Amino acid sequence: MGSIEVRNPLLSKKLKRTETRLLIIDDNQIRFNQIRDLLTSSEHIVQATLLDDLQNFEKQLHHTWDLVIFGRAYDLKYEQALSLIRLSKQPNLPMILLKPDDYQADQYAGYIRKGVYDILNLDYPDRFYLGLLRALSLSRLVLTQQHLMQELESAQTHAQSLVQESNKAVALVQEGIHIQANPEYLALFGLKSEDDIVGLPLLDLLQPKDLNDFKLRFKKISQGQFDLGRFEVNTVNSQVSIPNPLKIEFLPSQDEDDALQITIDIETSESSHTAPSNTDKNYQKPNTYQLINRTITQQPSDINALVMFSLASCPESIFENDWTTPKNYFINLKEFLKEQTHVPLFKISNSIFVGVFQAESKAKLESKLIGLSSLTKPQLLTVNQASYPLNLRIGYVILDAEITDEAHFERFVGTAYKTPLPQNQPTPVLDLEPNLDIPVIELQQPKVKPVAASPESALIRALQQSLDRGEIHLKYQQLYDKQDTNLYTYEVTSGFIYENSWKDLACLRELAEDPELSIKLDRWILVESCKQLHNFITQYPEARLIVNLNKAVLLHDRTFPEFISKLITIVRSKLKHPLILQFSEEDINQNITDAQKNIAQLRQCGAEVSLRDFGNTIYSESVLRQLDINCLTLHPTLTKMLNAEKSTQELQEKLVAFHEIKAGEIMLRDLNDMTLFANAWNVDARFIQGDYFQKKLDHLIDVQDQ
Repeated sequence: MGSIEVRNPLLSKKLKRTETRLLIIDDNQIRFNQIRDLLTSSEHIVQATLLDDLQNFEKQLHHTWDLVIFGRAYDLKYEQALSLIRLSKQPNLPMILLKPDDYQADQYAGYIRKGVYDILNLDYPDRFYLGLLRALSLSRLVLTQQHLMQELESAQTHAQSLVQESNKAVALVQEGIHIQANPEYLALFGLKSEDDIVGLPLLDLLQPKDLNDFKLRFKKISQGQFDLGRFEVNTVNSQVSIPNPLKIEFLPSQDEDDALQITIDIETSESSHTAPSNTDKNYQKPNTYQLINRTITQQPSDINALVMFSLASCPESIFENDWTTPKNYFINLKEFLKEQTHVPLFKISNSIFVGVFQAESKAKLESKLIGLSSLTKPQLLTVNQASYPLNLRIGYVILDAEITDEAHFERFVGTAYKTPLPQNQPTPVLDLEPNLDIPVIELQQPKVKPVAASPESALIRALQQSLDRGEIHLKYQQLYDKQDTNLYTYEVTSGFIYENSWKDLACLRELAEDPELSIKLDRWILVESCKQLHNFITQYPEARLIVNLNKAVLLHDRTFPEFISKLITIVRSKLKHPLILQFSEEDINQNITDAQKNIAQLRQCGAEVSLRDFGNTIYSESVLRQLDINCLTLHPTLTKMLNAEKSTQELQEKLVAFHEIKAGEIMLRDLNDMTLFANAWNVDARFIQGDYFQKKLDHLIDVQDQ
């Protein structure tokens, strides 16, 4: 018997026909040459770039690559490179790690979980080459899929546009008899059903005025002379709904070998005046439902929902300036929704968008929808450096079937418009009001009342009214854990809208003069954030919150530990410490004795305690020695030290000193650009946070899973 050659498809020439683009991070030119020569010797066309520093890596991520290979670098760690790739325009770009010197086989799974595609050893060239081909094959498949989806979308949009613009009546005839017709063709001749036309002779409908000329031309067309297929016919059929002459074209049928397709242009000079408005009215809707169907096909899910975002009211002030203000208002509306939802969004009109929300189960989808409720609070939208009110109406509908046509889509949209978002089911945490079951607040110092006519009192009154209406805004911002173990930690900040501007409650000097209001606010913030947490753990059971609070609730609320204990119990988290209470270092330092005692009580009740704005005073190390805490959020001044190499090293020395006093978790916040975010990997702060990773949002979502 003859032998059968078995060949791995990876070894075929298909990967060699296109240039292989390699971004190699290494400080060794010899290894770079070895990798490049290994590929070129196997007939690959290679375009490779070598770098070993952060700055050049940032620049190169703006280009398209097939693979990243990481060896060693002066100021760039592999975890750092992974995080920057995830946030680049190629988040799925595979990264291969050259086997580290201290690598152990049992570490393999840990590397893969962090995002490394594979670990390869250049000492074994054949194995290395095969591993490289596997990664390259995946990369090409991903890029090809993206390209094909873009082409498909473009082609389908173009086809839809042609259908909309052509406005044709189409039928099939076989031996001069109708066998099929579209609705436009039926309407043209005053027929209601396709059953009415099947079997009818073509001449009976067209009724050409010059019968002999039509018969002669039709005979030649039937014999294949389609150069005669396009002509005009004057009809005497009084049922025809458009004026003479009819613009007709005959083509061979693509479905029936012996049939002809007849197309009649029903676009007339009279109707052309109304066509643009019809096109404007209807064009986007079928395009939108097709895009939604394709989105779900690309990312199939067991359960899908269509969520409608529309303006509950439109501020008249946007129309008072130049014309760019309303235009940019609606543009920024979509950007706001994209930022807040991280889901595919589709425009219905300037003020109406729909988003596709997906989940593995009904419970998880419902959890996502409940979280959106916070977006219905009054918001601010920034346009041309000015702030304008934004009030949203949000509804939803479960997509239980593929959207078949425009009318079907309209029904879904109509249901979404009138169906409010689901609410949390009644549980103890949802029924808990800030002051229920809690003894009257006892202040350890007299309340300082502001002067009645002062601007401060007006602001405090507005704050009290916002609290009474439940319009205090909570902002959630996800932390990036360098160790990839606590992925769902979120910092909670709060504020309210006053005279069309944002007021941060942690920085509100006037609030410090009203301890009673401060305590009520902080209790409300804790209850509302715990509602969000209680809902969110349906999706992510390991989620936890760092809640920023003011000093009054710690120093003057004697029942605060009891309140926290109850909150933690009814949140029902599986974590031992789902709540971290964060206070200002300055406030704690000024009241260190009372703070020591009260923090100890809070820890006994199950809460962790953190200090914010830490590390920028001569008292910082002393405060750290005296308190039983293990969480620190650094002062913004320390964050700015990451802008330069020298000051980054000075920051690292500070952090080493803090760790020597007390081991704990340190967070760097306000990392709002790539440089700060990337340089944060060069200091011993475990958690990093900022707009570059995830902006402050009105509800809890996992940006890493979108």
